[in-house]
Amino acid sequence: MRGDEIRSAALAEFARRGYEATTMADIGAAVGIRGPSLYKHVRSKQELLASVIDATMRALLAEHDAAVAGVADPAERLRRAVEAHVRFHARNRLEAFVGNRELRSLTEPHRSEVLGLRADYERRFRRLITDGVEAGVFSVASPQLASYAILDQGMGVAVWFRDDAGPAENEVAWQLAEFALRLVGARPGPVRSP
Repeated sequence: MRGDEIRSAALAEFARRGYEATTMADIGAAVGIRGPSLYKHVRSKQELLASVIDATMRALLAEHDAAVAGVADPAERLRRAVEAHVRFHARNRLEAFVGNRELRSLTEPHRSEVLGLRADYERRFRRLITDGVEAGVFSVASPQLASYAILDQGMGVAVWFRDDAGPAENEVAWQLAEFALRLVGARPGPVRSP
């Protein structure tokens, strides 16, 4: 359990101060451990950052897979994938913020591992879009550019979404899924409310 506490504290400190400005003493103070004593639980600040970003990417991949499992219709698969993507970013704002901002602070081999996970995630969206094009359900010139646009739109949710202000999570997920379907030129389906 101590490791989870330390990772949570590191996430909060990286989000607040930035990776470079955060010290092991800062993280230790947040969990009530002297900085040097942290090394009994973690090897380095870099290992903490890599652990936080890697766990975030793996959770995002798992949520995507669960959302589309057992669904054959390309439009419904894309809808579910987008909704899962948006909900993840609405619920995990700090993780998304740190994962995007601090990617530059990862060193090898961590950087390549995370970039590989990110590329895998993008390819999953691109495959969903390509499958829809091949089935004649979507009409878009570049599935790759469409996947980038959809992913970027969802990642932006982590910046502006608030539980206590603005549209509710369900509304945001539904509307952004609608935008994604329009972006790929999906044939109109039944109107569904959030």
